[in-house]
Amino acid sequence: MTIPQDFSLDRRLVRQRFGRHAGEADSSSFLTREVAQRMAERLTYIKHEPRRVLDLGCGLGRDFAPLGERWPQAERIGIDFALPLLRLARGERSFLQRLLGNARRADPKLICADAQALPLPGNSVQMLWSNLMLNWLHDPMPVFREMQRVLEIGGMLMFSTLGPDTLKELRAVMPAGGGERVHRFIDMHDLGDCLMQAGFSEPVMDMEVITLTYADFDALLTDLRRSGATNASTARPRGLAGKVGWQRAREAYERLRRDGRLPASFEIIYGHAWKAAPKQIADGRSIVHFEPRKPDNI
Repeated sequence: MTIPQDFSLDRRLVRQRFGRHAGEADSSSFLTREVAQRMAERLTYIKHEPRRVLDLGCGLGRDFAPLGERWPQAERIGIDFALPLLRLARGERSFLQRLLGNARRADPKLICADAQALPLPGNSVQMLWSNLMLNWLHDPMPVFREMQRVLEIGGMLMFSTLGPDTLKELRAVMPAGGGERVHRFIDMHDLGDCLMQAGFSEPVMDMEVITLTYADFDALLTDLRRSGATNASTARPRGLAGKVGWQRAREAYERLRRDGRLPASFEIIYGHAWKAAPKQIADGRSIVHFEPRKPDNI
């Protein structure tokens, strides 16, 4: 896959915004919860019994419950790079209870870390789940390689992310020039290529569009801001569009109104793949498997 050289995201700013709006994130998490449910439905047709499940980009930890229902005996680990979200994900257990070790064994273990440098040993996870996290990366390859590293041979990766038609209505009405006002998102076929390059096998990809509707233009912008999903492109405009620019954007978006509501499209890409036995070692030499010769019949 060719990563656009003229697009990148400010990871520090992304982390800062998710942390700043952690307390509001649950009120605007409908899309994340809906996508998680649809991901879980896809698991119905897949036979896999992991001992350890990693939720990468776990946020408030809302996916722990369905993962626990699916695999009640599996250890669950949640990793996110926004510490304020993880603090809320701890639930109602007090710091003293955790300090004294009174947490239940079944409670998920939470780790604050970046997806590009997972603090887990190799081959330590059998199931890796990631719901709407990859869209916060302008280059998914380092994370796919980390995912592949921590997965055990035979382990499964299941993820969702946003595709290029996400927020196409907003992109179309925003003032042109002066920088990117809406993120770019990576195409499904490019993500499939990345999975193969990272060493995954049997990737399966599919896509659907979920359309949310809003009462007005400001309601959409508020929802995006509360979820932390605001523009973090390094090429974002450093100034406001001005009253005239925003008014024109509102008027243009208003022309999209149907049945009294304004639409916002989200292209959802789903993917899953498996970690196969490696064909090469780190220095590039091929691995050759020898099987015992069967004795000749006498």
